[in-house]
Amino acid sequence: MELCNALKLHKSTVHRLMMVLEQHRFVDKNPETGRYRLGLKLFEFGSKAIGALDLQRHSKPYLNRLLLEIDETVHFCILDDGQVLYIAKVEPQRSVRMACTVGSRAPAYCTAVGKAMLAELPDTEVNSIIRRRGLKAITRNTLTTAAELKAELKAVRIRGFAIDDEEKEEGLRCVGAAVRGHSGRLIAAISVSGPAFRVTKERIPDIGRAVMAAAGDLSEELGYQVVPPELARRSAS
Repeated sequence: MELCNALKLHKSTVHRLMMVLEQHRFVDKNPETGRYRLGLKLFEFGSKAIGALDLQRHSKPYLNRLLLEIDETVHFCILDDGQVLYIAKVEPQRSVRMACTVGSRAPAYCTAVGKAMLAELPDTEVNSIIRRRGLKAITRNTLTTAAELKAELKAVRIRGFAIDDEEKEEGLRCVGAAVRGHSGRLIAAISVSGPAFRVTKERIPDIGRAVMAAAGDLSEELGYQVVPPELARRSAS
């Protein structure tokens, strides 16, 4: 009744809404008193938001470093529900710049940051994202089959960085690399983006090395430890 009075809604409407919220764990109902309290799902969302803010703080020096090195827009993103979520951005003082904003989303399969993060996931998870999100053609360069995307993700793992070759937007080229945490699991990704006439195919290897270095240094700050090849071979034997 308190909710009905506060919201100026009929009792049956409020009851129906509360049942949906309870089903999704946004509220919990006390079976003895019939009263509601906030549910654990909101705690999960709050924890994600705090984690993203902390990541922003850690990432800032590395984004600025890349901006100084490459002089193109630098993004920092996480993978959320199979999509790329942009959580930080620094950009140069140039007339032609990226229009993407912090807080916006993009498909994972046609962005450099997205492919860098998908390459870190097991096949079962990639398959699940493809089923849910699809592979819709956005430009003539977009990868639109699972076989094409998986071949590209294999190349990303070998190369160490991902490329968006005008796949999300014609005239735009991006290079991205994954950021890992202390457990070695994917946390986020960093990318450099710019118009194709400045981010030329000839520049991609150098930009890729710079992006990988920044992503690697941030990963180390977040606790990720790279095992030297000789040590890995010794452990395996």
